[in-house]
Amino acid sequence: MAELVFFSGTMDCGKSTLALQMDYNHRARGRGGVRFSCNDRAGDSTISSRLGLQTDAVEVGGDTDFWDEVVARRTSGLRVDYLICDEAQFYSASQVEQLARVVDEMDVDVFAFGITSDFRTRLFPGSQRLIELADKVQVLQVEALCWCGRRATQNARTVNGIMVVEGEQVMVGDVAPATGDDISDAGAVGYETLCRRHYMRRVTAHGANVMAGADQPLPFDVDACLWPGAGALRQG
Repeated sequence: MAELVFFSGTMDCGKSTLALQMDYNHRARGRGGVRFSCNDRAGDSTISSRLGLQTDAVEVGGDTDFWDEVVARRTSGLRVDYLICDEAQFYSASQVEQLARVVDEMDVDVFAFGITSDFRTRLFPGSQRLIELADKVQVLQVEALCWCGRRATQNARTVNGIMVVEGEQVMVGDVAPATGDDISDAGAVGYETLCRRHYMRRVTAHGANVMAGADQPLPFDVDACLWPGAGALRQG
């Protein structure tokens, strides 16, 4: 019996690495599959891992219909036993329903990989629908870490190293820690993983460095709202 399985987690927990590994394992056993991705960090039509692994994929757009994608390949004689769907959080709810239909009516396994919630801790539409429809939801066991060393549970968006909680749900940004020259450009957008405590206090890695330089006690007892701009600390 085919299944729709959703592998979820924060950034840095190895979703794309697992997607590539699963694709390799299935192909090695003679199964035919199709790789899909959307807004990958390495560019369109790509699945890439932070470990350096990378391969080609079909880019998912707003008009992509997974049912039609499978039908087109099968009618042309290609074997389609499974789909690898990376960055599934960016898929629409209707596209997730198409994936469920492919599983149920074509007996094709679908392995979807994605972030559960956005930088505001709100569920992505694609992730929400996957949680509602998937036969299995598996949280990856590789733990991403906050700058403090605790397990990271939240994805944070930063602008010039300062965490923000407003803006478009999907926005391209760097996933490397914002330090030094990286935060000198006005409006530089980045992402990092934080534990719940520092997400709620809005203390990023850059903010921690600034406060440490201002002789702030650890753990930080300041309210999160004191950090954005860190004006008082810098002027002091």
